[in-house]
Amino acid sequence: MKRALVWFKTDLRLHDNETLVLAMEQSDEVIPVYCFDEAHFKTTKFGFKKTGNFRAHFLLESLMDLDKNLRAVGSGLIVVKGKPEVEIAKLIEKYNVQKVYAKDEVAYEELQTQALVQKELSKINTPLVTFNSSTLYQEEDLPFSIKDIPDVFTNFRKQVEKESKIRAAFSKPKAINSPEIDVLNLPSLEELGLENIATDNRAVLDFEGGETASWTRLEHYFFKTKSLSVYKETRNGLVGADYSSKFSAWLALGCISARSIYAQIQHYEKEIVANESTYWLVFELLWRDYFRFVMKKYGHLFFLQNGIKTSKKNSNRHNAKLFETWKNAQTGNDFINANMLELKLTGFMSNRGRQNVASYLVNDLQLDWRYGAAYFEEQLIDYDVCSNWGNWAYLAGVGNDPRENRAFNIEKQANDYDKNNTYRNLWLNKI
Repeated sequence: MKRALVWFKTDLRLHDNETLVLAMEQSDEVIPVYCFDEAHFKTTKFGFKKTGNFRAHFLLESLMDLDKNLRAVGSGLIVVKGKPEVEIAKLIEKYNVQKVYAKDEVAYEELQTQALVQKELSKINTPLVTFNSSTLYQEEDLPFSIKDIPDVFTNFRKQVEKESKIRAAFSKPKAINSPEIDVLNLPSLEELGLENIATDNRAVLDFEGGETASWTRLEHYFFKTKSLSVYKETRNGLVGADYSSKFSAWLALGCISARSIYAQIQHYEKEIVANESTYWLVFELLWRDYFRFVMKKYGHLFFLQNGIKTSKKNSNRHNAKLFETWKNAQTGNDFINANMLELKLTGFMSNRGRQNVASYLVNDLQLDWRYGAAYFEEQLIDYDVCSNWGNWAYLAGVGNDPRENRAFNIEKQANDYDKNNTYRNLWLNKI
């Protein structure tokens, strides 16, 4: 009996899950496992939780949905809590597992965890095999090696679009052969050291975790409302559910894959319309790929104050008192305050808002950008290590932005994107 353990991480889905599909093909039985890594619930050196209340709530919902979907095809989800290298080794012994399958990592801390698991597994002669299941384009299909990836997105995009192909998504398994798996046992938010979230009726969307909810959202945004047809025109919006796709939270936990979304865009273009907006969503997915690939290229540099620009020194210093005014929406700038309130109370902020509040922290307040990135890490429902730290470094002038000293004129931005004060009035209770 060849038995495999499938270690789910940020790939909480059955559709287009190469790790799961190959584990099934190469084994007689598979055991799906999720480990609550205790390191993910600690406080960072910047003073913030690595995982805050909003994302943890979304994660718990996603795991409940994954277990439900696994049980519908004959399996189920085992959940453990602790150090992955310890907990996975215990399960290998308990279930007589011959091989562990998992998604591959690219970011610094995640790679360290992966290496620790690999080291412990090697002691018990159990291989760990990993697969890239997070991107639109496979790394091996790129027209350059990771070390030669262009440092400017436009150069990357043009070459990839010209020379690379997006692979077809894997089908959802119809049946999974597993040993009997006990009923799902999830920790509470309190057990994770967190608090229950309060719902704010001004939130753009009631984000519900899980693969099922991700497909419901896609069906709504694409086929029920046809909002995809005008995505490029509306994507800089601030109020409402449908100014943008809002797929980011489900993508971040891997409840849906970029390739699955791409396949549905193709279907939409064939059945409804192909235009600049349908292309633009693919364009945004390619940005997401880019941040993942450059994170793999530069590793820990993205977490240093000077980023990948080793010749440029970012001399902004942390000022706890000034930072608190930004974090708690007390800056004296209504547009910044409105965005920071939305983040604090809902775990979400628009892309336009994120760029403005980051620029304000770095350029107006002249504070260390890493504290902003770390606060986003705690607060965002859709936190993704590569996109978050890559975007912050970009806006701080120490990442992949070819232009130096990019600074937003906040008043102009507010007038351009909230000219009637609708957004500011909503969040600052001026209605």
